[in-house]
Order: sequence, then structure tokens, then C-alpha cells
Amino acid sequence: MNCKNCGADLSGNFCAECGAPAKLKRIDAHYIIHEIEHVLHLDKGIFYTLKELFIRPGKSVREFILETRNRLVKPIIFIILTSLVYSILNSTFHFEDGYVTYGSLPDGSVKKILTWVQSHYGYANILMSVFIAFWLKLFFRKYEFNFFEIIILLCYVVGVGMILLGVFGVLESFTSWPLTSIGAYLFFLYATWAIGQFYESKFANYLKAFFAYLLGYMSFLIVLLLVGFLVDLVLK
Repeated sequence: MNCKNCGADLSGNFCAECGAPAKLKRIDAHYIIHEIEHVLHLDKGIFYTLKELFIRPGKSVREFILETRNRLVKPIIFIILTSLVYSILNSTFHFEDGYVTYGSLPDGSVKKILTWVQSHYGYANILMSVFIAFWLKLFFRKYEFNFFEIIILLCYVVGVGMILLGVFGVLESFTSWPLTSIGAYLFFLYATWAIGQFYESKFANYLKAFFAYLLGYMSFLIVLLLVGFLVDLVLK
């Protein structure tokens, strides 16, 4: 009998060459649940990840990069998952309608780009992280973390931001208080705290983290506006 996966001879319950089982188990509810957990890496601790990122964000991400990568949910999966949760909450409760609107903008590429960003926060957050990472690399150049490791940090930070904005947005939909705006300010403070803690818990680092995040956000918006204006200019 040969292995269905690699064709090697089988002499037990598993292939000695590739490790594939000699006989596949039937697909049932347990299999489906396990596959969902495996794809999302929920079996590695989504709740543990959230707890760590709310209690000691900078230190936990630093440990993920330098020591062990088996405890936290993988960063790209984390930001996509949290952005998806945010998008679902917003599509259900429509809390963005009260503070994000592009109706006053003239029809054109700028309005289309900003509308796309609003509708695709997962991708937009990843793109914005590139700009923030540039400023962080510039401000913290004496540290040895490379550009991609900074992106990993920002995936976790922005992911938590999506959770904060989503929770405050849902609460705002049940009240008349501007809680989403408060959530946005808290997100900025959280990002400053997490990034500063990631490098070293010094006042100067927290200050640099704040301005790096602010400049990254502004740079992202400026580039979007420039792209929109250039597209309109070319098409006219």
C-alpha cells in the first residue's frame, strides 16, 4: 500500500516520509471546528492575545519578536480578524454615519478613495501601518528592530484599535453620547503607550511614539489625497 500524499510505501498508521496518515478520518463537526480554529489560529490564544495586548502590549509584542511566537495570534491574522469584527459591527449598528461622512466632497477620485478606505478598514490599516512604520524607524533608528518587525508591532496595535473603536461605536449607537470620538482618542493614547513600551518605557520614547503615529496617519491621508487629485488631473 502506498501513501496517497507522496507515494511512498506504508508500513504503519502514518507515512514515514511525509507524516501523512494512512487513513483519513471522516469529516464531521469536530473536524470543521478544528479547521476554523487552525485557520484563525484561535487554538493559540485569541483571548490570551487580547489580554496581553491590553495589559502589557509593548512587552508582549517584543517577546513575540525576540523570544517566542507560540503564544500570540499571528499578527496579520489578528489585524484582519479584528478589522472584520469592526466592519461587521459598523454594518450592523452604523455608528460611523455620525462621525465619518464624505457627502460634502465633490464626486471624484478623492471621494472614491476615502469611501474605499472606510469600507475596507482591514486593508487600509495595513497600508497605513507602512507609513507609521517609516516614522517609527526614523525616530527610533538607534534600536535594531527592522522595518518588518515594526509592521508586526503595528498589526497588533491597530488591531486593538479596531476593537476599541468597535466597542465604543456599539455603545454610542445605544446612547446619545459621542463615545466613538472618545474611543478614537483612547486609541491614540493606547498606540502611544504600546509603542513607547515596545522600545523602552521612557518619557522621550512615549513622546516620539505619539508624534510618529500622528505623522504616519497624516502622511497616509496626504498620499491618498494626492493620488486622488493626480487621478482626476490625468482623467480630465
